[in-house]
Amino acid sequence: MTPLFQKSLNTLEFPQVLRLLSKEAQSQPGASACLALLPKTDPEDVRELLTETEDAGVQTRVRGIPDLGGVTDIRETVQRARLSGTLSCAELLAVRNVLYAASSAIAWIERDSAEATSLDGYFLQVSGNKFLEQRIGNSILSEDAVADSASPDLRDIRRKILAAGENVRRTLNKIISSPTQQKHLREPIITVKNDRFVVPVKQESRGQLPGIIHEVSSSGATVFVEPMSVVEINNEIRTLKSKEQDEIERILAELTAEVAEHGESLLTDCAILIQLDVIFAKARFSERLNASCPEVTDGEIALYRCRHPLIPSSVVVPTDILLGGDFAALIITGPNTGGKTVALKTLGLFCAMAAAGLHIPCSSGSRIAVFERILADIGDEQSIEQSLSTFSSHMVNIVSILGELDYRTLALFDELGAGTDPQEGAALAIAIIEETKARGALLAVTTHYSELKTYALETPGAINASCEFDTETLRPTYRLLVGVPGRSNAFSISKRLGLPDTILDKAQSLISQETHEFEAAVGKLAEISRIAEDNREASEELRKNAERDSRLAAKMRRDYETKTEKFEKAAREKAQRIIEDARAQADEIFDELKQLRHELEEEKDALRLRGASDEGSGHEEYNNRKSGILRRLGEAEDGIYASTRPQGENRGKKEKIRPGDRVELLKYGTEADVVAVNGRKLELNAGAMRVTADVSEVRLAAPPQSKKEPEKKVTVTVTRAPSGTFNSELDLRGKTTDDAVALLEKYIDEAKLRNLTSVTIIHGKGTGAVRRAVTEHLKADRTVRFRLGRFGEGEDGVTVVELK
Repeated sequence: MTPLFQKSLNTLEFPQVLRLLSKEAQSQPGASACLALLPKTDPEDVRELLTETEDAGVQTRVRGIPDLGGVTDIRETVQRARLSGTLSCAELLAVRNVLYAASSAIAWIERDSAEATSLDGYFLQVSGNKFLEQRIGNSILSEDAVADSASPDLRDIRRKILAAGENVRRTLNKIISSPTQQKHLREPIITVKNDRFVVPVKQESRGQLPGIIHEVSSSGATVFVEPMSVVEINNEIRTLKSKEQDEIERILAELTAEVAEHGESLLTDCAILIQLDVIFAKARFSERLNASCPEVTDGEIALYRCRHPLIPSSVVVPTDILLGGDFAALIITGPNTGGKTVALKTLGLFCAMAAAGLHIPCSSGSRIAVFERILADIGDEQSIEQSLSTFSSHMVNIVSILGELDYRTLALFDELGAGTDPQEGAALAIAIIEETKARGALLAVTTHYSELKTYALETPGAINASCEFDTETLRPTYRLLVGVPGRSNAFSISKRLGLPDTILDKAQSLISQETHEFEAAVGKLAEISRIAEDNREASEELRKNAERDSRLAAKMRRDYETKTEKFEKAAREKAQRIIEDARAQADEIFDELKQLRHELEEEKDALRLRGASDEGSGHEEYNNRKSGILRRLGEAEDGIYASTRPQGENRGKKEKIRPGDRVELLKYGTEADVVAVNGRKLELNAGAMRVTADVSEVRLAAPPQSKKEPEKKVTVTVTRAPSGTFNSELDLRGKTTDDAVALLEKYIDEAKLRNLTSVTIIHGKGTGAVRRAVTEHLKADRTVRFRLGRFGEGEDGVTVVELK
């Protein structure tokens, strides 16, 4: 960076902005790094910096900021540790604070899963060292104190020091409380001189208390005596304190060696944490300024509703500034104190801020260009010492600027050509503008010269701009109107201030007709531009409202999707737990069944050996216990059904379940006809069986029948009819397996002919031979489905067959 560029940044008040930024940093090194920021000159680097600030802002809003307040600059500390110097408690605490900040940063980035951001690379480089962090934390209490827990030896030494101290106090308390000794004491107190416990003795009684004199008062009336009875104990305390200091030095040296061993990772963590502090400071500064991230372009600047960050928000007036693209020179005219210089400074300052990775206070959609240098000649720099006038001081700066101009330069000239003869000044200004354009630089100029207005109107690549002035209130509005040359407004202002009309008429007669026409055209153009600007601002406000509504709708949609996903996940987890519990219970039940069969077989064997005939009682006990086990299995099955079946599927529907409707039994997945409705209870025909169910246990299998006269149909209902009719149950108990299979085959065929949907085969429990034969036969028939009976149906003594 050249001295002229640095001087221009000072002129644009860039350091003042950095001072505001530094207040947002959490650590002192972070604040110092903020003050040292400089604009980058590579567009890609600038885009990366702006993206980092944007991502930090998003993360801050989502989950707060990482705790980086304890970061300190430990470069010299690590260097001293590497050179074998013993670190002090304060230096070790600084290292511990950096390690704590590293742990906080790691925990912060791992706390919530989020999309990848440009900050991930920084956090991935932070290694931390939990062991060293805890080791220092457990060993160092403060900047000048080592904890007892630093080592067992230190704890033991300090315990001995305390015990010896208590021993000294007990001995001295006996002395100062003794009536024979109190008359020799100045005061009955115990004090410390030269790290040894003493008592104050009167000068005239110094020989009455044998001991060592350590000090005499300034008046000489008191001597501080260490009685002989505590000399040895005080010597012991001094020895212990020497050992304590040696142990402290050993502990500090040990911790210093660990710091030196991990010095490289400590320095890396420290540097990255400072960078992160700066990035998050930029994000908070952006939030404070209500700033936005500009788009980085190739040589085009478009600042919409920009606000100078150093002017209080209550008084600053948003304005638009455009430069680049179709025009390389912006000529700004208007009255004094109208905001021309502020617009010029805002343009240069925003380019510098964006190049340093700072968001700029303007509307979204603004664009910025990146420059190799930003050079400004703004303000009055006349020098008495160098005998320079205002014109001369400006010209010295301009000459320096022209010496560094190229196509990567933004040049800013305030009152170009002022301070000399107007005609010559205007000619010089035009020539400088032409030279700047010829070198490919962008420039913005403020002026009062009407010749420059004409130049901007007639010259390609140049455009007029003016600071709006309200002739009614005689005050500037501080809005910049690009494309409109400024008016002097001298006659309007003078008239409102009370200048006589005769003088105004005389003055206007001295102005040429062309000038009158030009000023009138400018006034009309300014009015049109003002109306267009007002309309544009209204459109911008509508666009912002639409964007805000869109963001709100998107957020509500995301929240809804998140909640739905959480509910579904919770439901899946609950269902999975229920299924796992049911499986576990079923496994337990089947184990019990196996054990029960095993016990029954053992009982049978024992009965055979004894020749006993009370086998029936064993079977009865077996069947009772088995019924209880199967009941538990049914309850487990009901638990799964209750957790997974649709709740209230018929609620909210206009259709009511009526007699004649076809419904599906949710628990069994089979259909049945509604025979009668009694409140919430339904009488159903399910094939050959008649059942009762609650309305919550069924759902309509088809739309309800129309209120029109139903079509006539033949319904065959098979019940447990008297002898001579077809029975929906076939009893095979007592049959041989061959007879049972023959009867079963004939029975199934007849049931199909009668269009039955379900029949029950009774084979009993017994030895299970008939049940196995029935099962094998039904397995070979692809037109049926079958299962063992549930609790209340006969359990495993029956097989329920569903006919397809």
